[in-house]
Amino acid sequence: MTASLVDKDELRKVIATTLDIDVDEVTDDAHFVQDLEVDSLMALEIAVTLEKRFQVKIDDTEMAGITSLTSTYELLCGLLAKRAGR
Repeated sequence: MTASLVDKDELRKVIATTLDIDVDEVTDDAHFVQDLEVDSLMALEIAVTLEKRFQVKIDDTEMAGITSLTSTYELLCGLLAKRAGR
């Protein structure tokens, strides 16, 4: 069993801080646009923050997948695994 490349609780805190909301609002399934009222500028800010924090490049097609904590977590794990050659 391999350890995850991303700590989900840490990711939750990063997103909550970026959106300036309480960490409890960022549930696994909360939809960023529908539930947390994230607009396109805020989504871009999340992507830039994640790129800096996790040293990855999120392209435009991948950005469309940043819709919830779970989808963002899966995207980051995939990008980091690809970078690590897994």
